[in-house]
Amino acid sequence: MKKTQETLRIKDSIKAVILYIAFELSSSKWKLAFSDGSKIRYKTITAGNLSQLQVEIDLAKGKFKMIEDVRVVSCYEAGRDGFWIHRYLEGQGIENLVVDSASLEVNRRKRRAKTDRIDVAKLMRMLLRYWGGEKKVWSVVRVASEQDEDARHLHRGLESLKKERTKHRNRIKGLLIQQGIKVSNPSQKKFLEVLEKLRTWNGQAVLPGLKSQVVMEYERLQMVEGQIKALEKEKTERLKNPDTASLKKVAKLALLYGVGSVSSWTFVMEFFGWRQFQNRREVGALAGLTPTPYDSGKSLREQGISKAGNQHIRALAVEIAWAWLRFQPQSKLSQWYMKRFGGGGKRMRRIGIVAMARKLLIDLWRYLEYDKIPEGARLKSVT
Repeated sequence: MKKTQETLRIKDSIKAVILYIAFELSSSKWKLAFSDGSKIRYKTITAGNLSQLQVEIDLAKGKFKMIEDVRVVSCYEAGRDGFWIHRYLEGQGIENLVVDSASLEVNRRKRRAKTDRIDVAKLMRMLLRYWGGEKKVWSVVRVASEQDEDARHLHRGLESLKKERTKHRNRIKGLLIQQGIKVSNPSQKKFLEVLEKLRTWNGQAVLPGLKSQVVMEYERLQMVEGQIKALEKEKTERLKNPDTASLKKVAKLALLYGVGSVSSWTFVMEFFGWRQFQNRREVGALAGLTPTPYDSGKSLREQGISKAGNQHIRALAVEIAWAWLRFQPQSKLSQWYMKRFGGGGKRMRRIGIVAMARKLLIDLWRYLEYDKIPEGARLKSVT
C-alpha cells in the first residue's frame, strides 16, 4: 500500500505543467487571469493590444517559473469580437476555446456582484474544471474557417437588405397614408411620376415637405433594390459553376422539390457546409428544435423547443417544412405529418410543423452526407 501511495505522489509531482489564461473582453479593456492550476494572477490590458498581451503571457510564465515553450490553454466567451482573437491565439500555438455565453453557470440570487474580475475568475475556474476532465462544464463553440465564415456574408447581406427594403416601402406608405393616400407598390420605377399625380384626402397635391421626404425614401429604396439585384446576380453566377464543396452541396440540395436555391444556399452556408454532425440529435440541437421537458417531483410539463441554436436555420426549417408538405405530399415525412397532425386544429398543426422541421433537417443532413434520399421524395430532373 505504501508503495502505491508513493507512486501516486510521484506521478502527481511530474504532472504536465500548463499555463491557463481566461479572457474577459470589452470594447476598451481586456481583463486577463493567468493560473498554473493553483494560484491566479490578474492583469488588465488595452483591448486589442496583442503586443501587450504577449508581454503579459511572458511575464506570467516567469512569475509561475515555467519554461518558455510550456503548454498554454485559454478561453473567452463568444460575442461581439467574433473569432479573430481565437485565430490569433491558435496561430501563437495557444490551445484556445470559444465558449457559449449561455452555457455558463450563473448565480441565481436576485442581486449578485458582477465585475470583470469576478467574471474572469469564474471563467478561469471553469477552464480548470474543463481541462481537469469535466467536459460538460460548458458548451464549446465550433469555429468556422475564415473562408466558411466569409461565405456567409452574401446571404446574410441579402437578408439584411431585404429587411431594409421592407422598411423603406413601409415608410413611404406610412408617410402618404397620413394624408389619405394609399399606394400599393412604391418600388416601381415610375413612382415619382405617379407621386406628382397623387392627391390628398381633400384633392390637393402632395405638399413640398412631405414630397421631399417621400422622394428621399424612394431614392434610398432604389439604392437598396440595386444592391439586392447585384447580390442575387452574384449568387446565380456562382451557382452556375460550383467550384467548392459547399456550392456543390447547394446544387445537390436544390434538386429536391420544395427546397429552392435561396433556402438551399442558407442551409449549406449556415449549417451543413462546414459543421460535422455525429448523429441526428446534434442536428436537432444545433437548430434549437429539441424539446425541453420539465420533470421534477410531481410536476411534468413540456416547455417547448430550446431555441438555443442557429436562429437563421430554425426559422427557415419551419418555412421549408410547410413547402415540403405542398411539393412533396407523397413523401413518408409528409404522410406522417398528415396522419398525426393533419386532422387537428391550427394549434396542433403549428406544433406538428416544428416536429416535422426537425425531422426534415435530419433527412436533409443524411441526404447530403450519405446520399440517402428522403423516403418517397421527388428529385428535379437535371437538364
